Amino acid sequence: MTALVRAEWTKLFTTRVWIGLLLGACVMVAGFAVLFTSFAGDAQSGLPGVGTEAYEELILATAANVTVLFLILGIIGMTQEYRHRTATPTFLTTPRRGRVVIAKLVGYALAAVPFALAVLAVNYLVVLVYAGAKGAAPSLTGDNLRILASSGLALVIYAVIGVGLGALLRNQVGAIVGGLVYLFVVEPIIRSIPATAPAYKWLPGGGLEAMTATFQGPDLLEPWQGAVLLLGYGLVAALLGTLLAVRRDVA
Repeated sequence: MTALVRAEWTKLFTTRVWIGLLLGACVMVAGFAVLFTSFAGDAQSGLPGVGTEAYEELILATAANVTVLFLILGIIGMTQEYRHRTATPTFLTTPRRGRVVIAKLVGYALAAVPFALAVLAVNYLVVLVYAGAKGAAPSLTGDNLRILASSGLALVIYAVIGVGLGALLRNQVGAIVGGLVYLFVVEPIIRSIPATAPAYKWLPGGGLEAMTATFQGPDLLEPWQGAVLLLGYGLVAALLGTLLAVRRDVA
């Protein structure tokens, strides 16, 4: 298994995809941090003022807004085998296909850790400089540290979900487009309709909000329950994808 995980890291770091996704995530989180801090305390924006507990909770959870890029990282890691037609030699080398999927889950989860740390560092440094210039830089203690850690964990879990989704769908474009539509269209609709809103807390978006309390959604789970829920979605998708991978022919 260790050799398989190392092979996944080799596949990942010999391409430029991870560079683009990591740079994109860092730029996005920096942009969100600057944007939120710029309008913090503005009556029209409705954002809490710099220096308040609500502001620090919101701004330090900004990293959770780039989970979509970690989702794409995991999807690409799984589906590139089919897109570039390397699945056949991969499965010939390791006939037990389930081990390949498990190696990808572990490999991308571990690879996502330093990526998440880089995003969190950019987030905090931007806030430290900008909010500090306004006279109230947040400290790395207590609840602030917990929020940062929860946001980083969410990024790692979304990479695992991406691998699971890629294993389930196999088609790279379809998996990415499907993931984006679900995150930015389906979940917001479910959340906004009163009849379906109670179910939102059991969806991936509800689990993410429970972990980070980004927008204080209604009737959320506990943070640890949100983490377990998110991880469960990834593992279930990976399990279904593994079962299908064993039974499907490789094109």
